[in-house]
Amino acid sequence: MTKIALITGASRGLGFAFGEALAPDYHVVALARTVGGLEELDDRVKAKGGEATLAPMDVTVTDAMAQLCRSIHDRWGGVHLWIHTAVHASPMQPAAHMDSKDWGRAVATNVTAMGTLVPFIAPLLGAEGRAIFFDDPRAGQKFFGPYGSTKAAQIAFVRSWQAESEKIGPLVKVLEPRPMATACRARFFPGEDRDGLTLARDEAARLLPEIIG
Repeated sequence: MTKIALITGASRGLGFAFGEALAPDYHVVALARTVGGLEELDDRVKAKGGEATLAPMDVTVTDAMAQLCRSIHDRWGGVHLWIHTAVHASPMQPAAHMDSKDWGRAVATNVTAMGTLVPFIAPLLGAEGRAIFFDDPRAGQKFFGPYGSTKAAQIAFVRSWQAESEKIGPLVKVLEPRPMATACRARFFPGEDRDGLTLARDEAARLLPEIIG
């Protein structure tokens, strides 16, 4: 039976790295807005002898997520693994100078989308599936208002689902990656020396045993 891994936020960074790392053992359903990144991931997956299904979609569009989940159900019956790395990384800014559009995007992507994704994807996971999320505890830090607060809200919601699912499944995990040399981090720390940061592919390799057990 083909094992299916759904990765939301698969076009770059840690999501991209997991998509490559899971091939060829999983058929990777890769979702992201950036088509070029998805196509590059598809090339990497095929180079390892695996297969991917590309979903150039936005997690904030409810109809698109409903269509995707219905298609997954009709084709495979469900998913074995869901890895969620999609995030809106607001640039560092004082709370009093925050851009309202940027705030809206952070809320939509990091918080509101969870109210669609979890109810839609949980039935696909069933009792035996695994859902993986990643914490980045920035809440309350200066200049991290939009990102820190919305990411904290996301993880709070996930931990509620984790507690509710502990005895009945699916298995819900929250992991905290090491600082990585990603575009997301570069947006926060544009002048940072990246030589000491972990590569996303190395961090994916380190975390993978905790994910697939």
